[in-house]
Amino acid sequence: MDGDGLVGPAGTERLRFRRFTAADVDALVELDSDPEVMRFLTGGAATPLATVRDEQLPRLLGQYDRYPGLGRWAALDRANGEFVGWFALDPSADGDEAELGYRLRRATWGRGLATEGSRALVRHAFDVVGVRRVWAETMAVNDRSRRVLAKAGLRHVRTFHMQWDDPIPGTEHGEVEYEVRAQEWAAAQGRPAARRAR
Repeated sequence: MDGDGLVGPAGTERLRFRRFTAADVDALVELDSDPEVMRFLTGGAATPLATVRDEQLPRLLGQYDRYPGLGRWAALDRANGEFVGWFALDPSADGDEAELGYRLRRATWGRGLATEGSRALVRHAFDVVGVRRVWAETMAVNDRSRRVLAKAGLRHVRTFHMQWDDPIPGTEHGEVEYEVRAQEWAAAQGRPAARRAR
């Protein structure tokens, strides 16, 4: 349970979510060492252990209490307890918006887990936390992730181009942003938008 009583996202039929701990360094390093997992993020380059241990994980652990109900969670296979990857609602500076993200082990691809987990997080963001907007970005050429975002209820709002010092293949086609706002989500569910108490 988070500091003000908000819990993390509920699990799904096939996934269980839990907070990360310092003991998850090896699992995260292994996940980021697969070139296919990192293809649309770094062009396939692995994330160094020191970056995961000394930068990424401490930042993630600090978000749980600072932004109750938001953050990044380890995703476990409900059937066998194995680590399959992570799902995220990375908070904006004011905690009023969340960036949806996920990263799954390649062995789990093609089973619909990305869509299943993303839908659960979008529901959690609006129905439990009460954010104003959930958004996500990916490369325009990342067709799989774009399909997941659409199935999770987000819509394409723009394609844009950024300057990179070391662009990866596909960068020339740009990045895409998807979003769903609280009012849209509520309308799709047939009820008024829930808003975070201030």
